[in-house]
Amino acid sequence: MENTRNQASTKNPTLLQSEELHEYILKTGVYPREPNPLKELRIATANHPMAFMGTAPDAGQLMAMLLKLVNPKNAIEIGVFTGYSLLLTALTIPDDGKITAIDINRKAYEIGLPIVKKAGVEHKIDFIESPALPILDKLLENPEKEGSFDFAFVDADKNNYWNYHKRLMKLVKIGGMVIYDNTLWGGSVALREEDVPEAKRKWRQCAIEFNKLVSADPRVEMSQVPLGDGITICRRVC
Repeated sequence: MENTRNQASTKNPTLLQSEELHEYILKTGVYPREPNPLKELRIATANHPMAFMGTAPDAGQLMAMLLKLVNPKNAIEIGVFTGYSLLLTALTIPDDGKITAIDINRKAYEIGLPIVKKAGVEHKIDFIESPALPILDKLLENPEKEGSFDFAFVDADKNNYWNYHKRLMKLVKIGGMVIYDNTLWGGSVALREEDVPEAKRKWRQCAIEFNKLVSADPRVEMSQVPLGDGITICRRVC
């Protein structure tokens, strides 16, 4: 079994307050089933100063299962970092599937790119170095793009989550799925503001506002899952 204390995953905010239980879950049910390319990328990310931004591997495991249920051929990812969730998606979708991946920083993506190439899935990825909103708006200028995506994953600037959601509700087809990461912000959404470190308050408030809006959105079925830093799973129904 791996020593999880030395891996990037333990740097992720986690809602499990027991480190021992978190390690037990990773060692027992996550790491033994983690594909080798993902394991390699997770380790390659471990020394990055922002390694905590990577997708938690236990959340990624659930995401992979959901991807297999949805079986998407056209996906979109907003926020890539070193590419753990992107590689996970590329490994899971069919060989002729495509992922539009948007991030403002290609440098971080290039940490994982050699592993993506070695895994033989680079041909599935269209990486766009740009803020996401202009790209989404450009896609929506083409009526044929509405409802053309089966799956979306968002792990980007939290203050724009609702802006992304409004656009994704047009781009993702009815029956398609959207997953948002970091929506419970380390559990701080349930704390009084004065009990939250000042540095976390802005993004905590963004998460609270997004959660309130998406929970009231009749266009989706949704579930908030306390994995990693909290993920919100939405299925578009209208």
